[in-house]
Amino acid sequence: MSKSVKVGTVQMSCTANPEENLQKAVAKIREAAAQGAQIVCLQELFRSLYFCDVEDYENFKLAEPIPGPSTDVLSALAKELGVVIIASLFEKRAEGLYHNTTAVLDADGKYLGKYRKMHIPDDPAYYEKFYFTPGDLGYKVFKTRFATIGVLICWDQWYPEGARITSLMGAEILFYPTAIGWATSQDEDTNTEQYNAWQTIQRSHSVANGVYVVSVNRVGFEQQGAMKFWGGSFISNPFGKIEYLASHEKEEVHVHNVDLEKSDRYRTHWPFLRDRRIDSYQPITKRYIDEE
Repeated sequence: MSKSVKVGTVQMSCTANPEENLQKAVAKIREAAAQGAQIVCLQELFRSLYFCDVEDYENFKLAEPIPGPSTDVLSALAKELGVVIIASLFEKRAEGLYHNTTAVLDADGKYLGKYRKMHIPDDPAYYEKFYFTPGDLGYKVFKTRFATIGVLICWDQWYPEGARITSLMGAEILFYPTAIGWATSQDEDTNTEQYNAWQTIQRSHSVANGVYVVSVNRVGFEQQGAMKFWGGSFISNPFGKIEYLASHEKEEVHVHNVDLEKSDRYRTHWPFLRDRRIDSYQPITKRYIDEE
């Protein structure tokens, strides 16, 4: 009998009211659980609007300790519903020290730990270096009731090294809570190119590592209408095939059956892990390989 797990994704829009967003997420987790979800993943920084579009000290007031108020609510919900919850939060670690962090709550409500975002962008409308200290916990896997999962966050998506290390640690599914969108001033070709690159790089993590990738994005207009978060959440199988694709326009709660036995089948027939030349990879630790 194949080993499978039902994964729920919550793609939603947010408001400026953190409590309203939390309760909306709770309702959507309940909706996913009612459809049979065993693991439910929320999008990046779901408790607020994506505040990193500006450098504003007031936004630090959105942060909270982890464990803390949000994990308390979600832990009780996880226990009540018997589901694993993956929750992306703005962590206040200490006075003046903040992280972009995802907490994992097991199906009995136990707090399993957290992953702190390793790669921090600094681009127009994504001024994350102003807010977030780079993660110092390393890459993480979490042994939940239903599967061993790895969690990475948004900008981590573009780096095959993070996906590789997390997979080598035993992750059966890679989850990417994310918040990314289009500037409304952009043309359609640019939008299409950007979305395709974002999806392609993550699908490549599925292929290279023989694991499922679950990417959960927010949707809707923010930044006074200057940014349209592109939704497009998706699930790719261990050979990169898209098994679920969300709308660019709408909120969606989706539950998908993930067949973990596919990893063994694809890794056996396409043995990329077997053929890795780990003796030759030392140069990867350099910033750039200059000519001598």
